[in-house]
Amino acid sequence: MLTDIDKVTFYKRDEITTDLICCDVVVRDAVWTSQEEIVGWDMLVSHIEGLPGFRHEWYELVAQPALEASEIEAFSR
Repeated sequence: MLTDIDKVTFYKRDEITTDLICCDVVVRDAVWTSQEEIVGWDMLVSHIEGLPGFRHEWYELVAQPALEASEIEAFSR
């Protein structure tokens, strides 16, 4: 449930020749990590975008510049 989510952080990992976008979702002190190459990534992102005050520009902020690590907190209670 969205009401159980305390924090959402997106970050990018440099994988030498490509970048990998990842997401940590904090729910009651547990961290659930996901990344863009798994099945269901689009459904996860669509779901958490419904959080009040969610930063919808997260992708643009975390994706650039290419091949450099970056991080954005998209939601926090």
